[in-house]
Amino acid sequence: MATSSETTAGRGPSDFEKTISAADTAVANFDEDGNTSLKRLQHFLHNYPTAIPFIVLLLGVALFSALVGQRFLHPFNLSLILQQVTIIGTVGIAQTLIILTAGIDLSVGAMMVLSSVVMGRLAVVSGVPVELAWPLGLLCGTLCGLINGVLVARLKLPPFIVTLGTLSIYGALNLYYSQSETIRQQDIAAVAGFLQLTGTPIQFGGARITYGSIVMILLAGSVWYMLTKTAFGRHIYAVGDDEEAARLAGIRTERTLMAVYTIAGFICAVAGWILIGRIGAVSPQAGGTANLDAITAVVIGGTSLFGGRGSIVGTLIGALIVGVFRNGLALAGVDVLWQEFTVGLLIIIAVAIDQWIRKVSA
Repeated sequence: MATSSETTAGRGPSDFEKTISAADTAVANFDEDGNTSLKRLQHFLHNYPTAIPFIVLLLGVALFSALVGQRFLHPFNLSLILQQVTIIGTVGIAQTLIILTAGIDLSVGAMMVLSSVVMGRLAVVSGVPVELAWPLGLLCGTLCGLINGVLVARLKLPPFIVTLGTLSIYGALNLYYSQSETIRQQDIAAVAGFLQLTGTPIQFGGARITYGSIVMILLAGSVWYMLTKTAFGRHIYAVGDDEEAARLAGIRTERTLMAVYTIAGFICAVAGWILIGRIGAVSPQAGGTANLDAITAVVIGGTSLFGGRGSIVGTLIGALIVGVFRNGLALAGVDVLWQEFTVGLLIIIAVAIDQWIRKVSA
């Protein structure tokens, strides 16, 4: 007569064992499906880095619409947000080009202010015709960017250290040339009103759009086209992704880097022109937070600090996110301290998401 164990062995696995096996299979399939979905999400975000900032922007608008109401959605307030982020967005465009090459430029704000001071003092103090003072100011920013490019590309110096040094140099030149004096609004209007053109508003119903905002949008469109539709734009992404591989592929990495820093300097000079229109005067003390604000817009906009991934559209969205949160929190009566806290939190979250995307995509 067979024993109980022999009978069990003869009839195969028990119902309990079958249940355990089925549960293990289900858990394994769930984990596999979860990992597959996660990887799909990661690849989607890697290919479309503006997706998350765009969603955050929509959520921010919805949140403050609910908290503040019609005051936030009023056309004048929305256009005010655009005006407030115009300088950040313009300098952010320059910073995006640098960061796409896996570099960083801490001198963008200093180049912007120095260019504005050159324009203003040449036209108002030195009596140079504004038709000449304005392009000379743009040339000043372009030359500053070229100097950064030569130091980074030709001398192979780290971008962080180079631009930290030129930040001090350009800042010192700004104070020396301006003599720490502010040129008043009425003095500029009397002899060089063109420099204030970017601050002139255009009425659209209840909204007020300045020429400076239009210049920023046109500049962003031009740089977007360069990055997405030209060989030079592809070279920028390639250099940021892997500079050595780009060089072996035949890309002249030194020329690419020098061109990027030079273009960034020109864009900062344009931002200096917009700055004059924004504040109505020429002040050597203006734009003190432009460096950090630009990096904030770029990072929140989905551009990777490690280079090779990002977009101009994302930077503009990042600037709008900062503007929306600061404006909405201000209308809600939140203290400035907590406004800055919120922006800092957004930066940390953006960097964490970028690291997560890079890790899984790899």
